[in-house]
Amino acid sequence: MTILAPGGTIGMLGGGQLGRMTALAARVMGYKVVVLDPTPNCPAGQVANRHIVAPYDDERAIADLREAVDVVTLEFENLPVATVRRLAHGLPTRPGAGVLSICQDRLAERHFLARLGIATAPYATIVDEASRAAAASMVPFPALLKTATQGYDSKGQRRIAAVADLSTAHAQLGGVPCILEEVLRFEREISVIVARDREGRMATYEPAENVHAAGILDTSSVPAALPASQAAAARELALTIAQDLDLVGVLAVELFVLPDGRLVVNELAPRPHNSGHWSIEACRTSQFEQQARTVVGAPVGPTELLAPAATANLLGDLWKGGTPRWDRVLALPEVKLHLYGKDEPRRGRKMGHLTALGPTAEAARERVLAARGLLAPG
Repeated sequence: MTILAPGGTIGMLGGGQLGRMTALAARVMGYKVVVLDPTPNCPAGQVANRHIVAPYDDERAIADLREAVDVVTLEFENLPVATVRRLAHGLPTRPGAGVLSICQDRLAERHFLARLGIATAPYATIVDEASRAAAASMVPFPALLKTATQGYDSKGQRRIAAVADLSTAHAQLGGVPCILEEVLRFEREISVIVARDREGRMATYEPAENVHAAGILDTSSVPAALPASQAAAARELALTIAQDLDLVGVLAVELFVLPDGRLVVNELAPRPHNSGHWSIEACRTSQFEQQARTVVGAPVGPTELLAPAATANLLGDLWKGGTPRWDRVLALPEVKLHLYGKDEPRRGRKMGHLTALGPTAEAARERVLAARGLLAPG
């Protein structure tokens, strides 16, 4: 099979920061990028060769994208599967609609993982009042109620202390299909990013250790503090999942490490992931270059870690007291600043990130947190 040569055009559904960094990687490699996203001046649209501003299901926009590009990729998973299927008729679309339909629906994702014998948190399905009552008797409280679709960064979720709160929480989430999930006690959260090309070659990145604040990823550091056997098991899980999905692209596998050492999958994301931003500075091939490589038909690139690293997210909260002191961080040669070009800083909105390398993962994390602390206005 031939590789789409530089000079060809990649179409991208979705224009957020993940698309922005993928588009930048693709353009460095010599590819053109056309983004379809309904938001004017979106992060990826700012760096693309062209931005089609339209809803994802707009017939004219889909036809326009089809005529303008050679291949298509996805920036996030909450996209209309029907649009991806339409583009796939005549255009290589990577990852495909089959992967998307599993990973955008928590119920489909849980059923997929169960078929592979891969552990997840115990859960029950809620679609109506009867199933809600049944779920309440199956899952211990406190529990998490999650919408089956359209959930990210703790959106579409409610933590429920007692069974009496379940009905109200379900109503607050719109009464849509949900899963009720046991709250697991875990030692740490990790993620593994895996890339798979169209020939079936695969490569995994080092497991990252992730720390969340208010349900939003705060820091990621690599390598995660795991025994070698546990790190290898996590990577093997990611390979198994990517293989069975018949993935062509990049996949993030989020996991919990339980006190007894077991690994439990929390979520799958079929695209570059917030917990892999460190790969830009710390790996020979970043997760964003991998996305570009796999979509154009090139083999996966090497993923070895060149140095321990850590990233810290920059949320809109940072702007509360005024413009952050970028000069203080730009004066630090060991810290890299990435801003996403978003117009409006809002509480909890991801506006950028910092990355630092270090002699150890913990040293890198301390360095990046110290740098973020310098950004406070004043």
